[in-house]
Amino acid sequence: MTVDHRFDQFAKVRTFLANIAAPVHYLAALPVEIFSQLSGSLQSADDLQQRNADLRRKNLLLSARLQKTAALEAENLRLRDLLGSSGKLHDQILIAELIAIDLDPFKHQAVINKGSGDGVYKGQAVLDANAVMGQVIQVSPISATVLMITDASHALPVQVNRSGLRGIASGTGQLDQLQLHNLPLNSDIEVGDLLVTSGLGGRFPAGYPVGQVSRIEKPAGAPFLSVYARPSAHLERARELLLVIPRDNQSITAASLTQADNDAADNDMSPL
Repeated sequence: MTVDHRFDQFAKVRTFLANIAAPVHYLAALPVEIFSQLSGSLQSADDLQQRNADLRRKNLLLSARLQKTAALEAENLRLRDLLGSSGKLHDQILIAELIAIDLDPFKHQAVINKGSGDGVYKGQAVLDANAVMGQVIQVSPISATVLMITDASHALPVQVNRSGLRGIASGTGQLDQLQLHNLPLNSDIEVGDLLVTSGLGGRFPAGYPVGQVSRIEKPAGAPFLSVYARPSAHLERARELLLVIPRDNQSITAASLTQADNDAADNDMSPL
């Protein structure tokens, strides 16, 4: 050891032995290194999964908020349309919201959140921001049922805004179609003509838009035209509605309210 310390006689031997022992040390430490790396990888994978889960939750939350914002924006636009429409009306109006629809495909009816306690009465005209939607057919103290103009059992007097031609627009059971019956072959009506309420019949005040003529057919050998119109109201997506109370008909309105209360007491309205 003294000779090696002073004259470094075994340096080559030590180097040789170190070279031989290095792989042994590497192999001995290899399991520990592999375990350490695997633990780190698993921990990193867990962290990444947790972060991904957190990001997904945040993304869903932001998406929900974005959808709510879009819904609120659309609702504001609809309400502005309603307020704009009500400003153009000369009658008193009541704003209601649609809360249910009839699931029967052969019935076009809806329930609104206003009833006799709010001044709603049977036979009252119902509009959206664009045109006539229907009329109230049943009333309870807190809700009412509206029959849409496209229901197969509904009909209302109309006239062609351009020519003044009068007719009856009946529902066809399809949300996008009305039909006018018993118009002579020489009637002054054209595709694109606007149909408005004529005021006849006492249910709908005159002058409200109803629909636009979309098709005119002349069946061979038939004495009358087959006229079809597309409703101007957004029947399939409107949620806020206008109920019309004619200013010049307050006495009839009061009588109708009394009759509606009696009807509501006699006939319970089942939910749709």
